[in-house]
Amino acid sequence: MSETTHDGAVAVSAPPSPDEGLTAAQLAAKYGLAVSGARPSLREYLGRLWGRRHFILAFSQAKLTAQYSQAKLGQLWQVATPLLNAAVYFMIFGVILNASRGMEKEVYIPFLVTGVFVFTFTQSSVMSGVRAISGNLGLVRALHFPRAALPISFALQQLQQLLYSMIVLFLVVIGFGSYPDASWLLIIPALVLQFCFNTGLALVFARAGAKTPDLAQLMPFVMRTWMYASGVMFSIPVFLADKPQWMASVLQWNPAAIYMDLVRFALIDEYGSEYLPQHVWAVAGGWAVLFAVGGFVYFWQAEERYGRG
Repeated sequence: MSETTHDGAVAVSAPPSPDEGLTAAQLAAKYGLAVSGARPSLREYLGRLWGRRHFILAFSQAKLTAQYSQAKLGQLWQVATPLLNAAVYFMIFGVILNASRGMEKEVYIPFLVTGVFVFTFTQSSVMSGVRAISGNLGLVRALHFPRAALPISFALQQLQQLLYSMIVLFLVVIGFGSYPDASWLLIIPALVLQFCFNTGLALVFARAGAKTPDLAQLMPFVMRTWMYASGVMFSIPVFLADKPQWMASVLQWNPAAIYMDLVRFALIDEYGSEYLPQHVWAVAGGWAVLFAVGGFVYFWQAEERYGRG
């Protein structure tokens, strides 16, 4: 295209751009551009997360090592903390308030220690999950990776800590007369299901904590209430024998109580099936699947918003 100027010269104008008139979305599609930090599909997200599996494991191990690095006793606090809690609860609930309600001391002490160790696993996973995003904003903003890797790694850290503590728990149980047998193998599926449940719960609270950092200040009160309602210090069917049946059933079917009872049933000889709710394994599996799948999807739906603002 050309035109004649006032002095007779011929000026050549640039041809129209092939992109003229295209919207931003059309331009992006034409040149293969994508929104930075956009949420991938659920299938693609799972693939990316699997690709970061080594990072998840290494990050959880590093956090576990660093957790008590400033303390002189170091990693011994992994075991000492729940043991000291159990000792306090035994003095208050076992001796003063008689929460054992007829349980022999040889049964009640392993019962109590098991409950404290197993509930601490869930409690620590949730508390770590609340701060998984808000407490690691520098990492979230500096690197591109599936954000679900953080709450999952924190739940894995708590599982590793529990496994170390289980050595002491075994010694306590053996010391009070329950010796290893085939039933101890039930601990493996019980803890696998609890880990799935804890991970899902950590994902839920990681998203909530990323949006509302003050949630971390509220959660200790929520977890304490949950602990008292889950039978950590007392047997729910025994303690509520004179209450309406539905009340005991509701408390027994809550997931924290379910996983504690399964481990107690596996470890303690005198803790028989009469202490367990009906269909206990089905309920345990249901809680695990519901929270693992639901929590993961719930967290993924806000993937592009983590670290923004």
